[in-house]
Amino acid sequence: MGREVVQPQQQQTVPYTVEQLVAVNPYNPDILPDLENYVNEQVSSQTYSLDANLCLLRLYQFEPERMSTQIVARILVKALMAMPAPDFSLCLFLIPERVQMEEQFKTLIVLSHYLETGRFRQFWDEAAKSRHIVEAVPGFEQAIQAYAIHVLSLTYQKVPRPVLAEAINIEGLSLDKFLEHQVANCGWILEKGHGRGQLIVLPRSEFNHPELKKNNADGIPFDHIARIFPILG
Repeated sequence: MGREVVQPQQQQTVPYTVEQLVAVNPYNPDILPDLENYVNEQVSSQTYSLDANLCLLRLYQFEPERMSTQIVARILVKALMAMPAPDFSLCLFLIPERVQMEEQFKTLIVLSHYLETGRFRQFWDEAAKSRHIVEAVPGFEQAIQAYAIHVLSLTYQKVPRPVLAEAINIEGLSLDKFLEHQVANCGWILEKGHGRGQLIVLPRSEFNHPELKKNNADGIPFDHIARIFPILG
Protein backbone atom coordinates (compact mmCIF):
# COMPACT_ATOMS: atom_id res chain seq x y z
CA MET A 1 0.00 0.00 0.00
CA GLY A 2 1.26 3.47 -0.82
CA ARG A 3 2.58 6.06 1.55
CA GLU A 4 -0.14 8.05 3.29
CA VAL A 5 -0.53 11.73 2.45
CA VAL A 6 -2.50 14.12 4.66
CA GLN A 7 -4.43 16.74 2.72
CA PRO A 8 -4.14 20.26 4.23
CA GLN A 9 -7.84 20.99 3.92
CA GLN A 10 -8.79 17.65 5.47
CA GLN A 11 -6.60 17.34 8.52
CA GLN A 12 -9.32 15.62 10.53
CA THR A 13 -10.11 12.93 7.94
CA VAL A 14 -8.38 9.68 7.15
CA PRO A 15 -5.26 10.45 5.05
CA TYR A 16 -5.17 9.38 1.43
CA THR A 17 -2.63 6.98 -0.02
CA VAL A 18 -0.73 8.03 -3.11
CA GLU A 19 -2.71 5.52 -5.17
CA GLN A 20 -5.96 7.11 -4.00
CA LEU A 21 -4.71 10.59 -4.89
CA VAL A 22 -3.79 9.41 -8.36
CA ALA A 23 -7.18 7.76 -8.82
CA VAL A 24 -9.23 10.70 -7.50
CA ASN A 25 -7.40 13.70 -8.97
CA PRO A 26 -4.50 12.71 -11.24
CA TYR A 27 -4.12 16.16 -12.82
CA ASN A 28 -3.86 18.12 -9.59
CA PRO A 29 -0.38 19.75 -9.53
CA ASP A 30 -0.54 19.92 -5.73
CA ILE A 31 0.18 16.18 -5.52
CA LEU A 32 3.40 16.51 -7.53
CA PRO A 33 5.71 16.61 -4.46
CA ASP A 34 3.96 13.56 -3.01
CA LEU A 35 4.48 11.65 -6.24
CA GLU A 36 8.16 12.60 -6.33
CA ASN A 37 8.59 11.38 -2.77
CA TYR A 38 6.77 8.22 -3.73
CA VAL A 39 9.30 7.53 -6.50
CA ASN A 40 12.09 7.74 -3.93
CA GLU A 41 10.10 5.45 -1.65
CA GLN A 42 9.73 2.92 -4.46
CA VAL A 43 13.51 2.99 -4.89
CA SER A 44 14.31 2.54 -1.21
CA SER A 45 11.64 -0.10 -0.56
CA GLN A 46 12.11 -1.90 -3.90
CA THR A 47 8.44 -1.56 -4.76
CA TYR A 48 6.90 -0.27 -7.98
CA SER A 49 3.84 1.67 -9.14
CA LEU A 50 3.64 2.33 -12.86
CA ASP A 51 0.36 4.25 -12.52
CA ALA A 52 1.81 6.70 -9.99
CA ASN A 53 4.94 7.21 -12.07
CA LEU A 54 2.98 7.83 -15.27
CA CYS A 55 0.82 10.30 -13.38
CA LEU A 56 3.93 12.20 -12.28
CA LEU A 57 5.34 12.30 -15.81
CA ARG A 58 2.02 13.68 -17.09
CA LEU A 59 2.09 16.39 -14.43
CA TYR A 60 5.64 17.29 -15.50
CA GLN A 61 4.24 17.90 -18.99
CA PHE A 62 1.96 20.58 -17.54
CA GLU A 63 4.60 21.88 -15.11
CA PRO A 64 7.89 21.53 -17.03
CA GLU A 65 9.71 24.01 -14.80
CA ARG A 66 9.15 21.68 -11.84
CA MET A 67 10.60 18.61 -13.52
CA SER A 68 13.33 16.77 -11.61
CA THR A 69 15.58 14.92 -14.06
CA GLN A 70 16.88 12.79 -11.19
CA ILE A 71 13.35 11.59 -10.45
CA VAL A 72 12.67 10.97 -14.16
CA ALA A 73 15.85 8.90 -14.44
CA ARG A 74 14.79 6.80 -11.46
CA ILE A 75 11.39 6.23 -13.03
CA LEU A 76 13.01 4.99 -16.23
CA VAL A 77 15.38 2.68 -14.38
CA LYS A 78 12.43 1.18 -12.49
CA ALA A 79 10.63 0.78 -15.81
CA LEU A 80 13.62 -1.10 -17.26
CA MET A 81 13.46 -3.41 -14.26
CA ALA A 82 9.84 -4.24 -15.14
CA MET A 83 10.71 -5.77 -18.52
CA PRO A 84 9.30 -7.59 -20.46
CA ALA A 85 6.40 -5.25 -19.65
CA PRO A 86 6.37 -2.22 -22.02
CA ASP A 87 6.65 0.26 -19.14
CA PHE A 88 9.83 1.93 -20.42
CA SER A 89 8.20 2.91 -23.72
CA LEU A 90 5.08 4.13 -21.93
CA CYS A 91 7.17 6.38 -19.70
CA LEU A 92 9.45 7.58 -22.48
CA PHE A 93 6.45 8.70 -24.51
CA LEU A 94 5.64 11.25 -21.78
CA ILE A 95 9.17 12.70 -21.56
CA PRO A 96 9.95 15.70 -23.81
CA GLU A 97 12.47 15.09 -26.57
CA ARG A 98 14.77 17.83 -25.27
CA VAL A 99 15.03 15.93 -21.97
CA GLN A 100 15.62 12.63 -23.75
CA MET A 101 18.66 14.19 -25.41
CA GLU A 102 20.43 14.53 -22.06
CA GLU A 103 23.28 12.06 -21.71
CA GLN A 104 21.79 9.95 -18.89
CA PHE A 105 18.55 9.47 -20.79
CA LYS A 106 20.33 8.64 -24.04
CA THR A 107 22.19 5.96 -22.08
CA LEU A 108 18.97 4.51 -20.65
CA ILE A 109 17.40 4.43 -24.12
CA VAL A 110 20.42 2.51 -25.43
CA LEU A 111 20.17 0.07 -22.51
CA SER A 112 16.50 -0.45 -23.26
CA HIS A 113 17.29 -1.21 -26.91
CA TYR A 114 19.91 -3.78 -25.94
CA LEU A 115 17.44 -5.53 -23.64
CA GLU A 116 14.63 -5.52 -26.18
CA THR A 117 16.91 -7.12 -28.77
CA GLY A 118 18.48 -9.62 -26.39
CA ARG A 119 21.98 -8.16 -26.72
CA PHE A 120 22.92 -8.83 -23.13
CA ARG A 121 26.70 -8.61 -23.43
CA GLN A 122 26.38 -5.11 -24.90
CA PHE A 123 23.87 -4.24 -22.21
CA TRP A 124 26.13 -5.24 -19.32
CA ASP A 125 29.12 -3.48 -20.90
CA GLU A 126 27.13 -0.26 -21.26
CA ALA A 127 25.62 -0.57 -17.78
CA ALA A 128 29.12 -0.91 -16.31
CA LYS A 129 29.98 2.50 -17.79
CA SER A 130 26.87 4.04 -16.22
CA ARG A 131 26.89 2.63 -12.71
CA HIS A 132 26.08 6.05 -11.26
CA ILE A 133 22.69 5.84 -12.99
CA VAL A 134 21.63 2.22 -12.53
CA GLU A 135 23.16 1.49 -9.14
CA ALA A 136 21.17 4.34 -7.63
CA VAL A 137 18.21 1.93 -7.76
CA PRO A 138 18.61 -1.19 -5.57
CA GLY A 139 17.70 -4.50 -7.18
CA PHE A 140 18.51 -3.38 -10.73
CA GLU A 141 21.00 -6.13 -11.52
CA GLN A 142 18.78 -8.89 -10.13
CA ALA A 143 15.76 -7.64 -12.09
CA ILE A 144 17.68 -7.62 -15.37
CA GLN A 145 19.08 -11.08 -14.66
CA ALA A 146 15.53 -12.34 -14.16
CA TYR A 147 14.52 -10.79 -17.48
CA ALA A 148 17.52 -12.38 -19.24
CA ILE A 149 16.55 -15.79 -17.87
CA HIS A 150 12.99 -15.19 -19.06
CA VAL A 151 14.26 -14.47 -22.59
CA LEU A 152 16.49 -17.56 -22.59
CA SER A 153 13.59 -19.72 -21.42
CA LEU A 154 11.60 -18.63 -24.49
CA THR A 155 14.35 -19.91 -26.79
CA TYR A 156 16.25 -22.72 -25.13
CA GLN A 157 15.36 -26.11 -23.75
CA LYS A 158 19.01 -26.56 -22.83
CA VAL A 159 21.17 -23.46 -22.58
CA PRO A 160 24.99 -23.71 -22.75
CA ARG A 161 26.72 -22.41 -19.64
CA PRO A 162 28.66 -19.68 -21.54
CA VAL A 163 25.42 -18.33 -23.03
CA LEU A 164 23.81 -18.13 -19.60
CA ALA A 165 26.93 -16.57 -18.07
CA GLU A 166 26.95 -13.83 -20.71
CA ALA A 167 23.22 -13.15 -20.40
CA ILE A 168 23.20 -12.73 -16.61
CA ASN A 169 26.75 -11.37 -16.26
CA ILE A 170 27.88 -13.98 -13.72
CA GLU A 171 30.92 -16.22 -14.05
CA GLY A 172 33.12 -18.65 -12.13
CA LEU A 173 32.28 -19.58 -8.56
CA SER A 174 29.49 -17.00 -8.41
CA LEU A 175 27.80 -18.74 -11.33
CA ASP A 176 28.27 -22.12 -9.63
CA LYS A 177 26.47 -20.83 -6.52
CA PHE A 178 23.73 -19.29 -8.66
CA LEU A 179 23.19 -22.58 -10.48
CA GLU A 180 23.06 -24.49 -7.19
CA HIS A 181 20.30 -22.18 -6.02
CA GLN A 182 18.34 -22.53 -9.27
CA VAL A 183 18.65 -26.33 -9.21
CA ALA A 184 17.43 -26.45 -5.61
CA ASN A 185 14.61 -23.95 -5.96
CA CYS A 186 13.57 -23.50 -9.60
CA GLY A 187 13.69 -26.94 -11.18
CA TRP A 188 16.83 -26.42 -13.25
CA ILE A 189 18.89 -29.48 -14.19
CA LEU A 190 22.62 -29.56 -14.97
CA GLU A 191 23.87 -31.81 -17.77
CA LYS A 192 27.27 -32.53 -19.21
CA GLY A 193 27.34 -31.29 -22.79
CA HIS A 194 29.52 -32.31 -25.71
CA GLY A 195 33.18 -31.69 -25.05
CA ARG A 196 33.83 -29.77 -21.85
CA GLY A 197 30.64 -27.71 -21.89
CA GLN A 198 27.88 -27.78 -19.32
CA LEU A 199 24.23 -27.55 -20.32
CA ILE A 200 21.47 -26.13 -18.13
CA VAL A 201 18.09 -27.75 -18.71
CA LEU A 202 15.43 -25.09 -18.16
CA PRO A 203 11.93 -25.88 -16.88
CA ARG A 204 9.52 -27.01 -19.58
CA SER A 205 7.04 -24.46 -20.88
CA GLU A 206 4.84 -23.99 -23.93
CA PHE A 207 7.53 -21.70 -25.34
CA ASN A 208 10.55 -24.00 -25.24
CA HIS A 209 8.40 -27.12 -25.71
CA PRO A 210 5.78 -26.22 -28.35
CA GLU A 211 4.06 -29.58 -27.92
CA LEU A 212 2.81 -28.33 -24.54
CA LYS A 213 0.94 -25.47 -26.15
CA LYS A 214 -2.76 -26.09 -26.32
CA ASN A 215 -4.44 -25.88 -29.67
CA ASN A 216 -6.58 -22.75 -29.51
CA ALA A 217 -9.30 -24.50 -31.44
CA ASP A 218 -9.57 -27.05 -28.64
CA GLY A 219 -10.66 -24.31 -26.28
CA ILE A 220 -13.71 -23.23 -28.34
CA PRO A 221 -16.35 -25.90 -28.92
CA PHE A 222 -17.62 -26.05 -32.49
CA ASP A 223 -21.22 -25.44 -31.42
CA HIS A 224 -20.15 -22.11 -29.90
CA ILE A 225 -18.60 -21.08 -33.19
CA ALA A 226 -21.67 -22.24 -35.10
CA ARG A 227 -23.87 -19.93 -33.02
CA ILE A 228 -21.76 -16.94 -34.04
CA PHE A 229 -22.29 -17.34 -37.79
CA PRO A 230 -25.98 -16.34 -37.80
CA ILE A 231 -25.10 -13.28 -35.70
CA LEU A 232 -22.36 -12.26 -38.12
CA GLY A 233 -24.71 -12.83 -41.04
